[in-house]
Amino acid sequence: MIELRIHRLPHAEGLPLPRYETEAAAGLDLAAAVPDDAPIPIAPGARALVPTGLALQFPMGFEAQVRPRSGLALRHGVTVLNAPGTIDADYRGELKVLLVNFGQETFTVTRGARIAQLVMAAVARATLVEAETLDATSRGDGGFGSTGR
Repeated sequence: MIELRIHRLPHAEGLPLPRYETEAAAGLDLAAAVPDDAPIPIAPGARALVPTGLALQFPMGFEAQVRPRSGLALRHGVTVLNAPGTIDADYRGELKVLLVNFGQETFTVTRGARIAQLVMAAVARATLVEAETLDATSRGDGGFGSTGR
């Protein structure tokens, strides 16, 4: 268990903090912090950056991943465009969610709507070593679809 500190910005007042909806849930649900009188319509094929009104702090060595909610994708064709979106441990700005509408109808984001989920994950950093050659494998340089032949 890691500590996730959350700073609520003024436009998120009155909204619930993210929470795990079930005992074994991996993701915390994120809510839209849009004004009651200014929902965000997302037309088919369009995208929108939706504020959550939250800033985060968590330990170095971790990232927060912004992921789609399966119900929005299934029912409305709305998903997180850059999924999973990465929030780095040193970022202190507002968490915003980039939504895209792949559905047939305009989807309207209203205040408090659950728009995405946040999953905490450990980060492994690499040490780069430039090499003249790489070890051979049975796959070799077979790319997209090469293992399905």
